[in-house]
Amino acid sequence: MNAPSTLAMILAGSRVDELDVLTCYRPKSAVPFGGFCRVIDFALSNLMNSGIERIAILSQYRSFSLINHIGTGAAWDMIGRYRGISILPPFKDMDSADWYLGSADAVYKNLDFIRYHQPEEILILSGDHIYNMDYRKMIAYHHEKKADLTLGFIQVPLETAHRFGVAALDDEDGERGGRMLAYWEKPEKPQSRWVSLTVLCFRPEVLYRALEENHGKDSYEFGRDIIPMLMAQNCRVYGYKHQGYWGYTRTVEEYWQSNMDLLGENPKIDMEKWGVRTNLAHRGICDHQPTLIGEEATVQNSMIYNGCVVEGTVRNSILFPGVHVQKGAVVEFSVLFFNNMIEEDCRLNKVVADVNSVFGAGSCVGQEAGAVTVIGWNNQIPAHTVIGEGATIDPHLPAEQWKQKVAPGEVMR
Repeated sequence: MNAPSTLAMILAGSRVDELDVLTCYRPKSAVPFGGFCRVIDFALSNLMNSGIERIAILSQYRSFSLINHIGTGAAWDMIGRYRGISILPPFKDMDSADWYLGSADAVYKNLDFIRYHQPEEILILSGDHIYNMDYRKMIAYHHEKKADLTLGFIQVPLETAHRFGVAALDDEDGERGGRMLAYWEKPEKPQSRWVSLTVLCFRPEVLYRALEENHGKDSYEFGRDIIPMLMAQNCRVYGYKHQGYWGYTRTVEEYWQSNMDLLGENPKIDMEKWGVRTNLAHRGICDHQPTLIGEEATVQNSMIYNGCVVEGTVRNSILFPGVHVQKGAVVEFSVLFFNNMIEEDCRLNKVVADVNSVFGAGSCVGQEAGAVTVIGWNNQIPAHTVIGEGATIDPHLPAEQWKQKVAPGEVMR
């Protein structure tokens, strides 16, 4: 048996301000998604389904939940002589005692790990995107073109492209991809609809050289520094065109929408078809009793997982294990994380609620036509409280800070 040729490095350690209270105590990649899994499960499942079995996860922000979720890697069949998941946090040594200073710096500081495995290609991925991709096709294209670097791209509306790395590609290979003619990192006025998936396949010696050359400079990012450097050096840089769904969950609205894309008769995201796996031992998902639906309950177009009790009405929503919706309560267009209690006669509409909160009887939270209302974990919301659309509630808000009415868009710290 030969060792696998590909080493995958998942960038999974950051927090984003736009997700606010959902990332107070976990990195973005560990945010729960879709009723039972975590955002990073899409990258891990893509790797598993692509036969890539040597993986490193680069994490530094509140890593406990991520480490707990990954466990031994057994959930993704990543245990064996040439298989495994290694979590690589920042470290102190004779030369450095810094945090990871950027995506490129995180990889640079682990070059000894990479060189030890002697990969034929290095796949660098973001751990916080929602998509289904067979990386083998991209890697085959990378070798076919004898590329130094191949990046995954997808088309988005031109008016949103400024948020991403943008490339101009030639038509060398039609729908498959093409040579990269130009690259702009988050340009004010994009000239192309092709944006980066943050899926990069490197020839190892090219990556080593680029990281060494960039070391000691003021910026340490692949998009801002490494890719432009290789373009300037006339390296063979290609773009591989991804066809299909891509969920960019950087903001609360995007996160909420990606969850809603799981619903309907023909959902945009089909986790079963995509072969998405998760660690069912984490939070005891596999130990929950079957969902109980009361005789007078109503459930429409929703995903409700084991351990839930529904006695009221749930429409167009996603409920994680342990959620209890009592009689008379109505939950619509909402995503409720583990072990939330929705007491009698509550009204929740377009709400994302983190774990372990109690919505007191008769409380009214959010509004379908407005912005997403976000509730941090471990909150005890008093009975008959009204929380307006787009409001944000910090985790574990002290009882004395609660008021009867929270204005739309208000942030309670």
